[in-house]
Amino acid sequence: MPIYEYLCRECQHRFEYLLLRSPVEAKCPACGSANLEQLISTSSFHSAAASQANLSAAHRKVAATRGDREREEHRRHHEHFEDSAHRKQDT
Repeated sequence: MPIYEYLCRECQHRFEYLLLRSPVEAKCPACGSANLEQLISTSSFHSAAASQANLSAAHRKVAATRGDREREEHRRHHEHFEDSAHRKQDT
Protein backbone atom coordinates (compact mmCIF):
# COMPACT_ATOMS: atom_id res chain seq x y z
CA MET A 1 0.00 0.00 0.00
CA PRO A 2 1.64 3.21 -1.13
CA ILE A 3 1.93 6.30 1.01
CA TYR A 4 1.49 9.54 -0.91
CA GLU A 5 2.53 12.99 0.20
CA TYR A 6 0.20 15.92 -0.43
CA LEU A 7 0.14 19.69 -0.07
CA CYS A 8 -3.24 21.32 0.56
CA ARG A 9 -3.74 24.21 -1.86
CA GLU A 10 -6.20 25.85 0.53
CA CYS A 11 -4.23 25.98 3.83
CA GLN A 12 -0.72 24.88 2.72
CA HIS A 13 -0.75 21.93 5.17
CA ARG A 14 1.61 19.13 4.11
CA PHE A 15 0.68 15.55 5.01
CA GLU A 16 1.04 11.89 4.05
CA TYR A 17 -1.87 9.70 2.99
CA LEU A 18 -1.93 5.89 2.97
CA LEU A 19 -3.77 4.67 -0.11
CA LEU A 20 -5.84 1.63 0.83
CA ARG A 21 -7.23 -1.03 -1.56
CA SER A 22 -10.61 0.72 -1.76
CA PRO A 23 -9.38 4.28 -2.23
CA VAL A 24 -11.17 7.01 -0.39
CA GLU A 25 -10.44 10.46 -1.75
CA ALA A 26 -7.63 12.12 0.19
CA LYS A 27 -8.63 15.24 2.13
CA CYS A 28 -6.56 17.68 4.13
CA PRO A 29 -6.64 16.71 7.82
CA ALA A 30 -6.24 20.38 8.80
CA CYS A 31 -9.08 22.00 6.80
CA GLY A 32 -10.91 19.12 5.09
CA SER A 33 -10.27 20.40 1.56
CA ALA A 34 -9.85 17.98 -1.35
CA ASN A 35 -7.93 20.62 -3.34
CA LEU A 36 -4.57 18.86 -3.04
CA GLU A 37 -1.29 18.70 -4.90
CA GLN A 38 0.46 15.33 -4.88
CA LEU A 39 4.14 15.82 -4.09
CA ILE A 40 7.15 13.80 -5.09
CA SER A 41 8.11 11.90 -1.97
CA THR A 42 11.57 10.91 -0.90
CA SER A 43 12.67 7.31 -0.66
CA SER A 44 11.01 5.15 1.97
CA PHE A 45 14.45 4.06 3.16
CA HIS A 46 15.97 6.43 5.70
CA SER A 47 19.15 6.36 7.68
CA ALA A 48 19.17 7.05 11.40
CA ALA A 49 20.68 10.49 10.73
CA ALA A 50 17.99 11.36 8.18
CA SER A 51 15.26 10.16 10.55
CA GLN A 52 16.70 12.28 13.37
CA ALA A 53 16.93 15.32 11.08
CA ASN A 54 13.30 14.87 9.99
CA LEU A 55 12.19 14.48 13.60
CA SER A 56 14.10 17.62 14.62
CA ALA A 57 12.53 19.56 11.74
CA ALA A 58 9.06 18.38 12.78
CA HIS A 59 9.72 19.45 16.39
CA ARG A 60 10.85 22.90 15.23
CA LYS A 61 7.71 23.26 13.09
CA VAL A 62 5.44 22.29 16.00
CA ALA A 63 7.28 24.67 18.34
CA ALA A 64 6.94 27.53 15.83
CA THR A 65 3.22 26.85 15.40
CA ARG A 66 2.75 26.73 19.18
CA GLY A 67 4.65 30.00 19.58
CA ASP A 68 2.53 31.67 16.89
CA ARG A 69 -0.64 30.45 18.57
CA GLU A 70 0.51 31.70 22.00
CA ARG A 71 1.47 35.12 20.58
CA GLU A 72 -1.93 35.42 18.88
CA GLU A 73 -3.73 34.52 22.10
CA HIS A 74 -1.62 37.05 24.01
CA ARG A 75 -2.47 39.75 21.43
CA ARG A 76 -6.21 38.97 21.72
CA HIS A 77 -6.04 39.27 25.52
CA HIS A 78 -4.41 42.69 25.20
CA GLU A 79 -7.06 43.82 22.71
CA HIS A 80 -9.82 42.57 25.00
CA PHE A 81 -8.52 44.36 28.08
CA GLU A 82 -7.68 47.55 26.17
CA ASP A 83 -11.20 47.55 24.71
CA SER A 84 -12.66 46.98 28.20
CA ALA A 85 -10.62 49.90 29.59
CA HIS A 86 -11.81 52.21 26.80
CA ARG A 87 -15.46 51.28 27.42
CA LYS A 88 -15.07 52.07 31.14
CA GLN A 89 -13.57 55.49 30.31
CA ASP A 90 -16.43 56.27 27.92
CA THR A 91 -19.10 55.67 30.60
